[in-house]
Amino acid sequence: MGIDLLEVWEHMSIIVKIITILMVGMSVYMFYIIAERLLTYRAASDQSIRYVQALGEFLRQHKVNEALNGARAMGKSPVAKVMESGLGALLQGREALKTDGPDDVGNFDLVDSVNRALERVKERETSNLRRGLAYLGTVASATPFIGLLGTVIGILGTFQELRGGNVTIQTIGPSISEALVSTAIGLGVAIIAAMAFNFFTARVEQYVIDMNDVSSEFIDYVLREGRG
Repeated sequence: MGIDLLEVWEHMSIIVKIITILMVGMSVYMFYIIAERLLTYRAASDQSIRYVQALGEFLRQHKVNEALNGARAMGKSPVAKVMESGLGALLQGREALKTDGPDDVGNFDLVDSVNRALERVKERETSNLRRGLAYLGTVASATPFIGLLGTVIGILGTFQELRGGNVTIQTIGPSISEALVSTAIGLGVAIIAAMAFNFFTARVEQYVIDMNDVSSEFIDYVLREGRG
């Protein structure tokens, strides 16, 4: 036996209608964030894989400028953006070590300079990867209570009808349906938001691991070059 949502909507009180519209609006923006993050993470993964493969070959051949140009071409990869900062710091540091004067950097710790450049961009890229996830977490935790609020208001309406006496199931049925539909919408939106939040959080953690691994390997490369 199906549910006539149009009939349920017609019998909803104005307050429950507002609550329902609020949850629907939250779900629409939630689906937008889910779609946008999926596309963003897919592009990031594809470009990161291609760049990491090319980076290893560039560094083996000591082609730092080529590695930097390759990073600039992969604008959607968080790994490439981190390496762009590190490679740029390496080239600038090498130039600084070749000069000495009142207007030049002179002698300084090249490895520390490169490491700080990497860390700055890693923090920024991690923040960019987490964009929108706070909203998903908020929706997952808030919509069950918003739906429950609609349920409580619907039940209160049912009790008001019971006070009049001579009440049949046909009379109070719409109010009960209104209460249950409000809860169902809230739970449905919350379940989807929670699943998406957990999935995307796991993806972000993997990107952070990838950025840390590549950064660590690059610092090792800088150290080896310095000894050489």
